Amino acid sequence: MSRVYPPTAKWHEMERAGIIPQAGNAEEYSVGGWRNEHPVRDDECCIDCLFCWIYCPDNAVNIKDESVKGQGFSADHCKGCHICAAVCPKDCITMVPGGEFGPDEPGQSEEE
Repeated sequence: MSRVYPPTAKWHEMERAGIIPQAGNAEEYSVGGWRNEHPVRDDECCIDCLFCWIYCPDNAVNIKDESVKGQGFSADHCKGCHICAAVCPKDCITMVPGGEFGPDEPGQSEEE
């Protein structure tokens, strides 16, 4: 039997073993506090293959007009899992220490 959890549910109120009872609800949760590294993309290197956007499990890669260039990452939804960096065929995304996105980092922006 599947239980429905509100976005405000705490870890101890949920089932054990990381069960995701409702698929496709990543945008309802802020996981940015989990991060101890964050992605930085070199937009000059990027070929807009969109692999980072496709494979991101938490909708953290911002996209506009079918391009990720200049769009940055969502500070609320990026948990620093490294998947975007791992799937980039040109190695344009690197993970850097620190949980906070710097305002002067290329390719970093908040969701609008």
